[in-house]
Amino acid sequence: MEVIAVSQLKEAGYEYYHFKDKIDYPGIDDDLAALQHAFDNLPADEYAPHLNRYRRYGRALVMPGTHEVTWLPETWVDGHAYYEYFQGSFNPEYVGEYRRFPALWQCSMENRLLREMIRQDFRETFWTREDALMPFHAGVHFVKLKVENPGDVAVSSPNTLHQDGEPFTFAHLIRRNNISGGLNAISVPRHRGKMPADIPQDDIKQSFYLDKPLESYSVYDPLVTHYVGDVEKGETDGPGERSAILIDYQPTVIADPDQIRSTRGNTDFMIYV
Repeated sequence: MEVIAVSQLKEAGYEYYHFKDKIDYPGIDDDLAALQHAFDNLPADEYAPHLNRYRRYGRALVMPGTHEVTWLPETWVDGHAYYEYFQGSFNPEYVGEYRRFPALWQCSMENRLLREMIRQDFRETFWTREDALMPFHAGVHFVKLKVENPGDVAVSSPNTLHQDGEPFTFAHLIRRNNISGGLNAISVPRHRGKMPADIPQDDIKQSFYLDKPLESYSVYDPLVTHYVGDVEKGETDGPGERSAILIDYQPTVIADPDQIRSTRGNTDFMIYV
């Protein structure tokens, strides 16, 4: 009888690894360099311009079985492309709030390494049979924490142990240069909203730094909380940065008809799609 290995992600709720141990191909370093270049010109996060955080975002569908990736249409406002992002109650800094982030560049969407990330990460997720009847949603975040001057601090959101609200999140380091900090910590769900220093250290499942490009980790949201520490400038001249791609996955469900707002009869705010 075939023995099927249980992944650490499924068993423990997280995994820390290097992406090249899972996917490698001729030209991967060139594709990585192209993604690093895309991080050179990320716009500031307009929702927290004082926290030295820069980002772009994209939304795609992943087909079960074939793992085909299709990017969803952007929202255009004043000639600029955006994607909407919503976490419900899971981000205490933006509870119930939609955020609109500048869209990924088209060249980034077509980058083979990014598409391999989306597909490979998806292969490691797990769902109910009902979930798998429909395509899956992938949210792709390019996030840079950048510090230019001594004393500057760059902060992730939310700045505590947290859960994201999406069942799975994968993080891939793209570049780390001239910084201190950026500690990653994995803990248990009951410590959501707390700082790692304020909980029993036995409840820290693992802590680590992402140092080299394509060092990675993944979390299964129901089983763990996770945290990224503040970033400060290092000792050498020039700015410092921690740049990472975050990819989250959630199902496109066949909803309970009683929960579909479009069936409630108020057409005032409905749109044609």
